[in-house]
Amino acid sequence: MLKREASAVWTGGLKDGSGRLSSTSGVLKDTAYSFSTRFESAPGTNPEELVAAAHAGCFSMALSGILGESGLKPERIETRATVTMEKLDAGWTLTKIHLDLVAKVPGAAPVALSAAADKAKAGCPISRVLKSEITLSSRFV
Repeated sequence: MLKREASAVWTGGLKDGSGRLSSTSGVLKDTAYSFSTRFESAPGTNPEELVAAAHAGCFSMALSGILGESGLKPERIETRATVTMEKLDAGWTLTKIHLDLVAKVPGAAPVALSAAADKAKAGCPISRVLKSEITLSSRFV
């Protein structure tokens, strides 16, 4: 079993507050986020952007692995993930993630690349995460 951790600290109200994101790897270390970086165009990150980055990275690695199983070595895999968030009756919801792939794989037939990409899209752990069990433990101080 493999576990990875990240944390968020938020202070203040929704619109006037701010938060900091950190990961145990140190790649994110007190990285700022806020209402304006999430819902407006202020510079900075937000949870949806991080989901998009995670999905693009995960998919690219999965595709490379699947191609490798077929004896193909990609020269370059570039994936852009676009997350769509819409306000539904239940509240703000991630409704779509679109993956836009550009790949250079010497010796690969387009039909084989397409099949590998479909397999990577379905099998990458981030593709499956939104269907997983979510648990919560709480402590109020």
